[in-house]
Amino acid sequence: MHVEDLLSQTHRLPNVPQAVRQLIQQLNNPDADYAEIAAKVSEDQTLSLRVLRMVNSAHFGLSRKVSSIDDAVVMMGMDRLKTLVIASGLAGSVSDVEGMNLQQFWDESFRVAIVANYLAERTDQVNADIAFTAGLIHNIGRLLLHLAAPEKAMAIQQLIEESGSSRSEAEMKILGFTTPQAGQALMDMWKFPPELGEAIAQHKNPHGFEEPSYIAAVINLACVVNAAARDDWTLEELYKNFPLEVAILAGLPLEIRSSLEEMLTLEFTCDTSEAPA
Repeated sequence: MHVEDLLSQTHRLPNVPQAVRQLIQQLNNPDADYAEIAAKVSEDQTLSLRVLRMVNSAHFGLSRKVSSIDDAVVMMGMDRLKTLVIASGLAGSVSDVEGMNLQQFWDESFRVAIVANYLAERTDQVNADIAFTAGLIHNIGRLLLHLAAPEKAMAIQQLIEESGSSRSEAEMKILGFTTPQAGQALMDMWKFPPELGEAIAQHKNPHGFEEPSYIAAVINLACVVNAAARDDWTLEELYKNFPLEVAILAGLPLEIRSSLEEMLTLEFTCDTSEAPA
């Protein structure tokens, strides 16, 4: 199987609402008008709620609440809004994915995004907004696999459980490529900036590439923090497993480990089941 084979199964992806499809097209245009985009966001009530929730979250740290979609769109910026639009379109258009807990998937994606943003703000190597975007979509290739080829996804999980293989090893054996590589291909197809695709492709092993991505290093660290939260590691376990060599690659000080407890408490939840008000 090739990555192109997976991407060719787009007919098996959920039917994204018309307003969301048009938004993605508009957001691909570097000369897009913010007022037109805000108007289009307003057409999808669930998306509007998510945009307002995101802007008013602790992540933005605003001194006042934003209630206007026009203001929210400007504050989020094109790249972050585009990410949220795609995530909302996928999450809002499918209620069940074989072999995957969607709420957990998006919760973990948002946690990685929030922690990646936190880390990026503490290094000169990575733009914090780009880190947030990359964190939110870092595992999009795995979602694509479950949607387009669920039988392959289940076979990979079975191989991991039976052999103790890593996910990357199992994916290479069954697919011939990894889901991070599929995620990069999907980003290319959706015309995202190349640096986002590179970060997705490299995030599991940023040191394994000739030209390592600083964004990938930040995402890798955020994934470690996410694993600690998901699997109930003790703070001592997280401290021990936090990869200092990756932190150095990301341009972070070694003292960043003293902030691990704070990272575990960052607000991250994304409710994918909300209904329009």
